[in-house]
Amino acid sequence: MRYFALDLTASKTAELTGLTRKTVNTIFQKIRVRMIAECALYAPIRSGEIEVDESYFGPKRVKGKRGRGASGKTIVFGIFKRNGWVYTEIVPDCQKATLQAIIRGRVLPDVIVHSDKWRGYDGLVDVGYEKHFRVSHGDNQFAWGSNHINGIESFWSFAKRRMLKFNGLRANAFFSHLKESEFRFNHRHDDLYKILLGLLRRKPI
Repeated sequence: MRYFALDLTASKTAELTGLTRKTVNTIFQKIRVRMIAECALYAPIRSGEIEVDESYFGPKRVKGKRGRGASGKTIVFGIFKRNGWVYTEIVPDCQKATLQAIIRGRVLPDVIVHSDKWRGYDGLVDVGYEKHFRVSHGDNQFAWGSNHINGIESFWSFAKRRMLKFNGLRANAFFSHLKESEFRFNHRHDDLYKILLGLLRRKPI
């Protein structure tokens, strides 16, 4: 548990404990399952300010295609509650219907929304979100006072940097590592070892 809290790889943990890598991987995955369940408990956001954004994960690169035009990557949509936590979902695309369905399912209309100018966020005001502020990254505008999405972008940076050490993740392992990154980010100011002990006391593996 302590090695997991320190974010050591299964290989390094097996080396330090004398357990097989397979055994360590099994234990680590069971811990991630508990993390995923906790992440799903984030209730609809009722007040405050949020930032929404999407990001692309994956090793493949197609020449001339970056960002929302990237190919062969996994698309992740994120909601960051300022001074709070982040919530992520893997999505099939960045279309308006897809992104706004998640927003409307998890964010109440009184919340202030910050986004970039991607067309997927067009019309949020029309469906009840009266306070929607946007920054234009295409015009090199990344912050205008409190109007920015720096919080969710800091999570993308954290998650991608953390996943790099695994030298590529199998497709069926990506989701659990994404939610683990989410859980770690949400408890970045806490003693993760104590948080995990409390979690597993309530719900043993």
